[in-house]
Amino acid sequence: MNEAEATELIQFAFQTLLKISAPIVITAMVVGTLIALFQALTQIQEITLTFIPKIVAVLFVASIASSFMAAQINILATLSYSRISSGF
Repeated sequence: MNEAEATELIQFAFQTLLKISAPIVITAMVVGTLIALFQALTQIQEITLTFIPKIVAVLFVASIASSFMAAQINILATLSYSRISSGF
């Protein structure tokens, strides 16, 4: 394996990481922003108000996007194993 192939594999792994984490991170960010806006408008400063809806939304999105995430991991694993079996 030369330096270009190793760099390409690492770059693909980082792209896969971003694809996998994007749905959960974006959901948490949007829900957190909406809750912060609601708290600022109503002046309700309840701690559980920030965590419970965010956890529920993240779990919901994770359950929906789990097949997409698994497919991305499968593609990365297949690429990595094919490079290993070919001797890099």
